[in-house]
Amino acid sequence: MIRKLRRKFVLTNMLLVSLVLLVVFGALVVSNYQRLADQSRTAMRAALLWSDEGPDRFEFGASGLLDAPEEGDEKMASRISMVPVFTVTLDENGKPAEVMGGGNVSVSDETVEQAVAQAQGEEGVIPELDLRYLRETTPDGETRIAFADRGWERSTLWSMVGSFLLVGALALGAFFVISLLLSSLALRPAERAWEQQRRFVADASHELKTPLTVILTNTGILLSHPEDTVAEQRKWVEYIRDEAQRMRELVEDLLFLARHDAGREPPPDQTVDLSELLWSALLPFEPVAFEQGVELESGIQGGLTVRGREDQLRRLAAILLDNAVKYAGAQGKVRVALTRGEKGGACLTVRNTGPAIPPEHLEHLFERFYRADDSRARSSGGYGLGLAIAKSIVDSHRGTITVQSGAEEGTLFTVRLPG
Repeated sequence: MIRKLRRKFVLTNMLLVSLVLLVVFGALVVSNYQRLADQSRTAMRAALLWSDEGPDRFEFGASGLLDAPEEGDEKMASRISMVPVFTVTLDENGKPAEVMGGGNVSVSDETVEQAVAQAQGEEGVIPELDLRYLRETTPDGETRIAFADRGWERSTLWSMVGSFLLVGALALGAFFVISLLLSSLALRPAERAWEQQRRFVADASHELKTPLTVILTNTGILLSHPEDTVAEQRKWVEYIRDEAQRMRELVEDLLFLARHDAGREPPPDQTVDLSELLWSALLPFEPVAFEQGVELESGIQGGLTVRGREDQLRRLAAILLDNAVKYAGAQGKVRVALTRGEKGGACLTVRNTGPAIPPEHLEHLFERFYRADDSRARSSGGYGLGLAIAKSIVDSHRGTITVQSGAEEGTLFTVRLPG
């Protein structure tokens, strides 16, 4: 899938860049075509002023052709002199009387007659002869027509098009290489998310497989003794109930994470007394800690409130407490503290003794189904979703959660929530 997505990414970029280059080059071609046509018109206007004693160069300003040339106009005059232009002076019957080629044009009488016959109007194009024309009538009634060969326009324009195509091909090739590099960088988050999703589905399937196997096995035992009463088969029924309960808890956890990923959880909109919430959350864990020989300490500052959802914050506290008591070790200690944050809000810390978490596992602790110690996690009934849910809850409350672990100081979870 990622490979297909990368191909689509590159293809989309190339199509967009090709479209932009096509529009830009098209605009340049049209602009140059108009410029070349204007040069031909200017050359024809200049040719209409030619005479045997007339000037051999002209000055061109914003208002058109002027009388006195200047040194800076030599470049313009040079370009105009390159345009193949000839003029025809008509007699009173409208027939060609005199042809002037300007020294760079040779034209036959037949072509002149055809050009004059088709030159109707003040200005236009004769496609059959590939000529432009410009007609002018002098104050004394003399009519002259200037003709310019369009072949030079076409050759110049095709030369520009060839240059544009070469530049465009080089640009597309360079952008193709850049797109390949960018696609790897741009799709890296999607690739990581896809890999996490694939691993998530595989882990969820694996976790559901065990209770389903137990349920099917126990169901088979029940069906193999149809004559027994429910009381006689109570043990197998209880096994089925326990595994079904574990499956329900797993499915509920998965649904919670799915709703969080989809952004369907409503934003926190309640004022929650976090101090009271933590006191009530500690009570159920006191007998659990006592049975496991774990000393449970607390230091909770009163009157601290945050904006959030009470049920989720209670679940957050339960997850952190359960995790701390579970891994505190024999004769271990768990300390829960709640203080006001440096920038307002609240800071919750849960520290437990016990074996330190290796550094290479710390950055993965909040990933779904991740276990630093598979055997201990499975024996304690965990799925590896608790800390992932805790992080989702903290994120939805616009807070942060971090973990530190060492042999001497133990494992410390720190949650900071805004006010």
